[in-house]
Amino acid sequence: MFKKNKTIDIIMPNYNKGKFITEAVNSVINQSYKNWRLFIIDDNSTDESKKKLKQYRKKKRIKVFYLKKNKGPAYCRNLGLKKSKSNFVAFLDSDDYWYKNKLKLQLKFMLDNNYAFTFTDFTPILFYKKKYKKLKITDIEKEYTFDKFIRNSSINTSTMILKKKEIKNIRFKNLELMEDYIFKCDLMRKTRITFQKFPQSTAIYRIINKSRSSKKINNIYTLWKINKKYNNLNFFKNLISLIFISFNSLKKYGFK
Repeated sequence: MFKKNKTIDIIMPNYNKGKFITEAVNSVINQSYKNWRLFIIDDNSTDESKKKLKQYRKKKRIKVFYLKKNKGPAYCRNLGLKKSKSNFVAFLDSDDYWYKNKLKLQLKFMLDNNYAFTFTDFTPILFYKKKYKKLKITDIEKEYTFDKFIRNSSINTSTMILKKKEIKNIRFKNLELMEDYIFKCDLMRKTRITFQKFPQSTAIYRIINKSRSSKKINNIYTLWKINKKYNNLNFFKNLISLIFISFNSLKKYGFK
């Protein structure tokens, strides 16, 4: 039975996404499920982010932390996990946003089926210079184990809801790129819990020109290094991982 007293803590790192952050925060405020708390960690932004965030200072369920130095998204998400005391935790990047019923429907799905880790499909939007292109809604596989994920890393961080007690001491590693990929790998490999898909799209995912996720060549090189170091993949398994992940990325986003 769906119990509305289950609290969800939402962790939102932000660095210079002032152009989009109001839409992201408002998509949380406008959720049909109201038992949430939002932790925004501003990573010493230099754009209009701090000005935009001032409008939420009187919101009791929203807490904004301003870092004095730029620490990176891993530090920000780990700080949010440290502050979280709730049953469930979700992540939302400050340039993405959710559909209105995301929390209500996905949490019910988890409770009804006793799932610990869930994700959903999403709609990617490519931003290039002053233009944008809305791509097709993803059609991600229904469940992921570690072995499947290192060949198809399609789970988007902004779609995940996780049962807090199962995360235990697993944290994001302080990496320049793909810290969220390794976090998911660690969750699957160390807990041996399968990620399950809630069968609806719940989020808009922006891919911004010059953003970290748009640097494809650098991402491929980084993927090789971190697969070897953190996932302990041998040469053959690492090569297979790189080929399959690159292929699936092209299927979802094209060559931009």
